[in-house]
Amino acid sequence: MMQNPKGKKRLGLALILSMLGILAPLNIDMYLPAFPSIADELDAHVSLVQLSLTACLIGLAAGQIVIGPLSDANGRRKPLIVSVILFALSSLLCAVAPTIEMLIVARFLQGFTASGGVVLSKAVVSDMFTGREMTKFFALLMVINAVAPMAAPIAGGAILTLPFAGWETIFYFLGFLGLLMVVVVILRLPETLPPEKRVPSSIGHSVKTMISLFNERPFIGYALVVGLIHGGSFAYVAGTPFVYQEIYGVSPQVFSVLFGINGLAMIMGSFIIGKFGGIVSEHRLLQGAVVVAVSATFVLLVMTMIQGPLVSLVIAIFVYMTAIGMIFTSSFTLAMRGQGHRAGSASAVVGMLPLVIGSIVSPLVGINETSAVPMGAILFGTSVLGTIAFFSLTGHKQKVAADKKLAN
Repeated sequence: MMQNPKGKKRLGLALILSMLGILAPLNIDMYLPAFPSIADELDAHVSLVQLSLTACLIGLAAGQIVIGPLSDANGRRKPLIVSVILFALSSLLCAVAPTIEMLIVARFLQGFTASGGVVLSKAVVSDMFTGREMTKFFALLMVINAVAPMAAPIAGGAILTLPFAGWETIFYFLGFLGLLMVVVVILRLPETLPPEKRVPSSIGHSVKTMISLFNERPFIGYALVVGLIHGGSFAYVAGTPFVYQEIYGVSPQVFSVLFGINGLAMIMGSFIIGKFGGIVSEHRLLQGAVVVAVSATFVLLVMTMIQGPLVSLVIAIFVYMTAIGMIFTSSFTLAMRGQGHRAGSASAVVGMLPLVIGSIVSPLVGINETSAVPMGAILFGTSVLGTIAFFSLTGHKQKVAADKKLAN
């Protein structure tokens, strides 16, 4: 297996892993413009529609905990192919769901199966890259992946404008995309975890590996930073379809654009890490991003309390999502360093925590349908908790060690 591939092989790998990585943001974001129409057609309350997002997030979290350790024992390729096939089938199940309850169940299955692409694309990065090269490659991957949250709601809104197209059409599209990805993986992605580097396959060993990760203070610190702050951002994902469209009266198409431009924010954040990670230690860059996130969400909370103009919310969220791009990229690379054969399990933990937090906060946004305050309060609260985790768990010693390593 080639380590730190260059040139065309590097770019080709980035494109394939990006296709796998975007399963989650497409799964989460593409149907957001259809929230009001789903509520109307399935005669469902707003909170139940948001619960379908929660079910997807729980599925994404649970799937990573199962598939990550499974790949450490059986390699990356087979679990990946099976999970993406099942993703395509569960997408079709979402499309034909006759009730909101059935849609919620189908969304859980869709999230569970989509998690294979998410967790295993990261594990492949850890298999094939080391040190600074892993940071640079993951930053490139995040720049490409950030296009998905930007494009997904726009694409979803565009589908809804097609003649005779409804919210079901979005899920038919996701099913087709899943089948396409299966073909790409079979033809273009080799196995990256050789048999001699695999770990024993047993529930006991998987639990032991997970316990060892949770006992590793810096690892769990970085995982909690991204888990709390990025996880809190799902309050924005669940809340803005109603805040923008119902409170501020924008159309589904305008909402898609406003939501989509935050993909540019994440691209900027990932670019900053990739550009300056070799000049300033990633720990210091992460510290700056955490402070920016808290500041932006405080402004957002104030604006929601006084029901400020829409532009004030859009700007505050854009700054916040820029910080998210920095936090997601730097936290992952810092947490994954030196994980070796535990890469699948470590990737699962880092990927799971934001989804667990997201599944908790998403339904809370709908407590008051006439106010954006719940969304602002959740974003600020999770940012504060993430800041506490950063300063109390990752610690000064880790920053000094990172600075010395960079200097050498």
